[in-house]
Amino acid sequence: MPSIQMNPKIAILTHAGLKFETVPYLLHPLVTLWQKQGIDVVILRGTKDFEPADAVFMHIDLTTTPADYVSFAQRYPVIINGGVRDISKRKISSHIIRRRDDYHGPVLVKTDRNFGGGMERHLARRKPLSRIGDSLRKRLPWTWRHYLKPSQYPVYPSPMNVPWAIWWNKNLVVEKFLPEREGRHYALRQWVFLGNHEVSQRVISSDPIVKACNVLQREKGIPIPDSLRRLRSAMGFDYGKFDFVMVDGEAILLDANRTPSFNIGSPSYEQMVLLENLAGGMPALLKRRDDLAAADDLDAHRDVT
Repeated sequence: MPSIQMNPKIAILTHAGLKFETVPYLLHPLVTLWQKQGIDVVILRGTKDFEPADAVFMHIDLTTTPADYVSFAQRYPVIINGGVRDISKRKISSHIIRRRDDYHGPVLVKTDRNFGGGMERHLARRKPLSRIGDSLRKRLPWTWRHYLKPSQYPVYPSPMNVPWAIWWNKNLVVEKFLPEREGRHYALRQWVFLGNHEVSQRVISSDPIVKACNVLQREKGIPIPDSLRRLRSAMGFDYGKFDFVMVDGEAILLDANRTPSFNIGSPSYEQMVLLENLAGGMPALLKRRDDLAAADDLDAHRDVT
């Protein structure tokens, strides 16, 4: 009898304490496209219940993946983004400076945690004592806080101008400010990828902290430096978004995000083409299971012979 071909199935692993459905993640339109392609998708909220699937997609919107989520994912034959467990600035940045470093150029103050530490703050506020502590910290100068809005990261002319308390706040980092300039404006390059599919753009802003709300101009389909591709591989990223700049011919990674957002409710035709291209990277990732199965069959054959 002919074998029955089952649809591939993906389990999306999200954090139990974060509301996956209410955040405008890029993964939402991708899931819709996968389902149209015949891929079954199930959303897992935490590690309480195991759902068999061909692959688990790690979508934990925290800077560091908790150990119990890492262990839970090991039950699946394929783990997407399983190698990316820490995206803190101290982990990914090569331009963080310390107080006594011999550097005298402009600097930028960021949180060590991703997205200003916002998701960790949201998670912590679920506990009454943490809410009290958070309220008390709000009364302190911002230099002592655990969280900052990314749009408000301050730029200083040199390390000498950085407030003293920042150097002692382990939740903040001081990074060389190395902007890519376009005349009087600032440029930021963005690379979004899933498996072997990708989209990219270069955006221009008059603000040194380039955000979607202050973009003046966009250039689609920019080349990605080989050095950045090697870095992605070394970091273990299957899916995510890199923000980077080019300064004196060098690609400088500013941010690495494994849970990027997509804040457009009704994508244009051009945006849908880009989303469909990106969604097309999933089959190659799912093929890992076929490769693993083939390797197991080969090992079994060798054992028999």
